Amino acid sequence: MADKSGWVVGKVLAEQARTRADAPFFQFEDGPMHTYAQAHALSNRLGNGFAGIDVAFGENVAVMLHNRLDYLWIWFGLNRIGAVHVGINTALKGSFLTHVLANVKSRVGVFEAEFLPWLADIEDTIPHLRIVYVPSDGFDEFADAKIPAFKQIEVRSLDELLAAPDDDILVEVSYKDLGLIMFTSGTTGPSKGAMLPHGHLYLFGHCMELNLGLTPRDHYFICMPLFHAGALLMQAYSTLIAGGSATLMKQFRATTWIDDVRKHRATVTNLLGVMNDFVLSQPPRDNDRDNDLRMICALPVTGETLAALRSRFDVAKFNEVFGMTECNMVASRPLDAPDEAGCSGKVWEEYFDVIVADPETDEPLPQGEVGEILVRPKEPFCFMQGYNGMPERTAETWRNFWFHTGDAGRFDDRGYLWYIDRIKDTIRRRGENISSYEVEAVLLEHPSIGAVAAIAVKAGQGGEDEVLACIVLENPAKPPRPEDLLDFCVPRMPYFAVPRYIDYIDEIPTTPTSKMQKYKLRERGLSNTVWDRDAAGYKVTR
Repeated sequence: MADKSGWVVGKVLAEQARTRADAPFFQFEDGPMHTYAQAHALSNRLGNGFAGIDVAFGENVAVMLHNRLDYLWIWFGLNRIGAVHVGINTALKGSFLTHVLANVKSRVGVFEAEFLPWLADIEDTIPHLRIVYVPSDGFDEFADAKIPAFKQIEVRSLDELLAAPDDDILVEVSYKDLGLIMFTSGTTGPSKGAMLPHGHLYLFGHCMELNLGLTPRDHYFICMPLFHAGALLMQAYSTLIAGGSATLMKQFRATTWIDDVRKHRATVTNLLGVMNDFVLSQPPRDNDRDNDLRMICALPVTGETLAALRSRFDVAKFNEVFGMTECNMVASRPLDAPDEAGCSGKVWEEYFDVIVADPETDEPLPQGEVGEILVRPKEPFCFMQGYNGMPERTAETWRNFWFHTGDAGRFDDRGYLWYIDRIKDTIRRRGENISSYEVEAVLLEHPSIGAVAAIAVKAGQGGEDEVLACIVLENPAKPPRPEDLLDFCVPRMPYFAVPRYIDYIDEIPTTPTSKMQKYKLRERGLSNTVWDRDAAGYKVTR
């Protein structure tokens, strides 16, 4: 067994602060660079601050912030006292946000000021939430009458917690203890909160450190949201483990991506899905190759896209990995392996078993055949510990002692894993996993809708998923305007989950046991009766 005693977020930061105190660690966009010692001190302040309001060991604290350095200091600080950081997608509102907060039962939260009205709208459904901290910049803006009138929630400035002393915290936290809850999408039920212990979190970052060859000389460019594992664990935590430095952006901006990479002297970055196409769609410039990038982790990526990125930006190496929030990074291409689009590389056999199996029987398939990718850990506490408050979902996903990823893949004659596509009904759009169940639940609240199935259809750049809502009307003789349905959806769901396509159909195909057969609707695709909001000029913003 590996020695996992040091596989704890706070311990890793404390050790780096001891040995690399004045070395650069993190900056936000064009802001000042923070050293490891400064990050350590700020994290201690927040840890002591949370302890001062009686946040207990193992308590869930909800965090709904845009990318900002406070996000990292809060995560580090909560883990210092053994509390659990609950990362919340910043687009959630209405029943989507209610579900997350009701599931984790957080008493304390940290929210952007702009999300306070969303909290006020659902306050009656989240009785556990009592104290909400707001970063000082937003708190000042929303002071006085601008803060919604809450019945029970008290709004405070995050500066109150940052005023705590930066004394070292003596709480003993183990690799077995939970460090994070992240929510992943559902298909036949609401989104699920994956409970991730510190051992699991460390392996996420360690995999990237090894397979991207990260060193203290590397500078990571991070433009993905920290409430996802891609930015927080694969990028930020790997930087911490390697002793490197990073620039955190508020969000991905294709128009300035290469300029920002160049300005911050980044050596490593990640691109996900359609981000590749957005970058390549920008007008080429003479100085595109003038950058310090030595590696891009781009996934998934086609051969054509990989070649275009390499040629245009003069990047020497690319890597792809296979993993999920729940099961960690289980495969990656070795540094000396050739760049092959679609190839996820070798299974990390030291820590994981991986098979490709018949999705109906879970029996392993011969080499080269496509089936479902199943995973299980070899080390305790290096895998999620289940879905928070959802034992039935945990058991369903773990049937036959294998974690079912819902993704299709195959092994080649070298033993390399190739990702093919998704098997399950999850919709993935612009890097976000969308719960078809939750989209359907909102639409079913509309009085005109009798039944609905939300499915993924391929459209647009890079073959990205778009949401198609197949709707059976209560009264087909009086169909509502599609624009009215979207007007109903926009205030009730994240912007990225609002359907692009609406199709009124006579019935939804089902099995003899009344389960929806969504595959038949996917095979049907975009019919000539479908309404397209883009073609109609209907705009959806945050």
